[in-house]
Amino acid sequence: MTTLYGLEDLAIGTGENVTRLRLFEGPLDLGWKHCAMTSDFVAELVALRYRSSRNLYKDVRHNVGYLTNELIENAVKFRTSGEIVVEASISTSSFRTKVSNYVDRDTAEQFQHLLSEITAGDPGDLLIKRIEANATGAGSGSGLGLLTLMSDYGAHFAWVFGSGEQEIPLETYASIAVPDPSN
Repeated sequence: MTTLYGLEDLAIGTGENVTRLRLFEGPLDLGWKHCAMTSDFVAELVALRYRSSRNLYKDVRHNVGYLTNELIENAVKFRTSGEIVVEASISTSSFRTKVSNYVDRDTAEQFQHLLSEITAGDPGDLLIKRIEANATGAGSGSGLGLLTLMSDYGAHFAWVFGSGEQEIPLETYASIAVPDPSN
């Protein structure tokens, strides 16, 4: 049995011409520097098609890098064990990504509760409420990155939780608009 949060049409994959990166556990350990290096690589790969315009190149590289980094950091922070798989593709007007990892049952339940909250209302309003709650010490900070991406960057998300006894497979799908390179 799978459980879906977010936009169902995003959860069908990342499209054609997918770049797939596998981040393995091992002697180098999966840490924060791997998040930044991987997201920088993906952002550069996507932004290269905009190199004729310095401003477009910088904007696309920043937006794609921020989105990808947030998803990989969440995967590293909340995973149980095993590899993290990052898939990325670009079409004429959108960048799509999928990050897959495993989480334990408690993490899955906590994240599903958070997703029930942040997918239920207006991302801008929810972001302001979370920031205000954090400022007064009443908030946990959870979800700020995702809400910022939804509110300020127009990112769309879907999360698919698989079934498992101890480890739950989690697929996080995201898309963000990019300019048509032919314009």
